Amino acid sequence: QVQLVESGGGLVQAGGSLRLSCAASGGTFSRYHMGWFRQAPGMEREFVSAIIWSGGITHYADSVKGRFTISRDNAKNTVYLQMNSLKPEDTAVYSCAADTSMRTMGLSPNEYDYWGQGTQVTVSS
Repeated sequence: QVQLVESGGGLVQAGGSLRLSCAASGGTFSRYHMGWFRQAPGMEREFVSAIIWSGGITHYADSVKGRFTISRDNAKNTVYLQMNSLKPEDTAVYSCAADTSMRTMGLSPNEYDYWGQGTQVTVSS
C-alpha cells in the first residue's frame, strides 16, 4: 500500500511561482513512475507532468511546457513540481499519483493506481 501526501499549494498572483511536493511512503518509490494531475471545478482531471522511476525522462502537457518542471529525489521518496509564471487558468486541485505497474510511463489517470489527496493551487489575476 502506497501513501502519497502533497504539500505546497496556496494562493499566488499571476506570474508567481509555487513548488509542490509529494511525499511517498509504504512502497518502493524508486521503482514507480510518478505523475502530477490537476482538476479544476467542473472539469475533468487532466495530465500535467510525469517522470519515470529514474528521473531520466519527463513529459509535460503543452499548457505547462516551459513553465513547470517535474523532478524527484528517490532518497527522500519525494516528487516535486516547480511551477513558474503561473496563470489564472492553472487554478486547480493538484494531485500526485504513482504508477506501480512498471509498464511504460503513461499520461492517463487510468494508468496510475495510487493517488494523494490533492492540494489547492489558486492563481489570482
